[in-house]
Amino acid sequence: MPHTLQSAHFTEVFRTEKGAVYQSDRERCLWLEFRGQKEAYKIKDFKKLKQQIDKINLAEMASNAGIAFDLEIIYPPAQEHCWVLNLCEIVHIKALLEGAWAMLELNSILNERLYPLSV
Repeated sequence: MPHTLQSAHFTEVFRTEKGAVYQSDRERCLWLEFRGQKEAYKIKDFKKLKQQIDKINLAEMASNAGIAFDLEIIYPPAQEHCWVLNLCEIVHIKALLEGAWAMLELNSILNERLYPLSV
């Protein structure tokens, strides 16, 4: 794992106050920097993580006073650990993943339009 993700072979995809997502063409993966941790994800695993986070019902968590709704346990794909996130952390990671995914999709659209495949 690189010491810092701001080196020559990393391109920042999206950043918030709480984290960032970088693309490494050399390693052919995305790096997620969140809560002081840096983790590499293949695109398919990054998408699975986003889908996991998207399934969390934030409104139910926020409106329910029960202790069972205070935290959410997430098992990130292709990682050997879990995350225990509170409501605020879920909101932050959700914004980070949504922003990064939107930038990746925008980049794909631009590449398709600017560099169409010749048939």
